[in-house]
Amino acid sequence: MTEDKFWENKTLEQMNDREWEALCDGCGKCCLQKFIEDDEGQGESTAEINAGEEIHYTNIVCHLLNTKSCQCTQYQKRTQLVPDCVKLTKDNLKDIFFMPQSCSYRRVYEGRGLPSWHPLLHKGKKSAMHKAGMSVRGKTVPDDEHSLDDFEDYIVSWPLKDLD
Repeated sequence: MTEDKFWENKTLEQMNDREWEALCDGCGKCCLQKFIEDDEGQGESTAEINAGEEIHYTNIVCHLLNTKSCQCTQYQKRTQLVPDCVKLTKDNLKDIFFMPQSCSYRRVYEGRGLPSWHPLLHKGKKSAMHKAGMSVRGKTVPDDEHSLDDFEDYIVSWPLKDLD
């Protein structure tokens, strides 16, 4: 078990591995395909967002995600099986611009605390998160069944929603 309300008393850098993993709300939004569009309308891969660029989320989700439980079916091997999968770590926290505003790591990093629907505030259960519409459950299509060439047809705004 994790220390009670550890996220209020520790920085992300101070958390142990168990606390770090527990902080994840398990929404699955990080598994959505995203692209950055610049002023010229060109989407490209990048390690940072610059002035004039905007992140667009799609409802195309990684085929490794179980969209009912919102858990990766190959969590331990995900970065080997999907080379573009970004593993959020204490070392790359400064690069979380691509995570949605509702991401618990981003919220804690930005000093906003956990939202009321977070599983840690509900005995580890995700039902409040799903009921609040904060997960990918029932909203996605798998990346192995849809062409990423047509990603513009799959742009969605619901991942940008952030509730306290």
